[in-house]
Amino acid sequence: MKVDWSRWVPAVRSTLVFVRRGRSWLLIRKRRGLGAGKINAPGGKLDPGESPAECGVRELHEEVGVVVSGLDRRGELSFQFVDGLALHVEVFVADGCEGEPVTTDEAFPLWIDQDAMPYGEMWADDAIWLPHLLAGRTFALWAVFEGDRMLDWRFEVEGTG
Repeated sequence: MKVDWSRWVPAVRSTLVFVRRGRSWLLIRKRRGLGAGKINAPGGKLDPGESPAECGVRELHEEVGVVVSGLDRRGELSFQFVDGLALHVEVFVADGCEGEPVTTDEAFPLWIDQDAMPYGEMWADDAIWLPHLLAGRTFALWAVFEGDRMLDWRFEVEGTG
């Protein structure tokens, strides 16, 4: 499946928020929804009238019970699934959080050292862009998926042409 990304319009807009505490990052094992069973960052779909940053703060609190402020936008991910789902994700980083993460119906929280990212338990694209996020770079990725399998992708890092 080839996608004309210049004409592509997402049906769903969402966020991911990576919270840093020293060299550890707050991730979750998703308990339901798209990617259930996989490890990812907290996040979710924007509500009507909500900015991506507002969504990130809300979703982080709903999924693991912590509060963040001062989100730093780090990247964007555009996904076209063969089944028709067109998903755009804005990726943020936050330095620390208030409260300790708790397990909810949506997520089981995990603090993971940045040198021990469990890429084998994450979406296939994470191994492409996550090292750049961890290194403080800004990026964009466009990918086509069939279920869990990545069929095609393009990636850009700010400042590398």
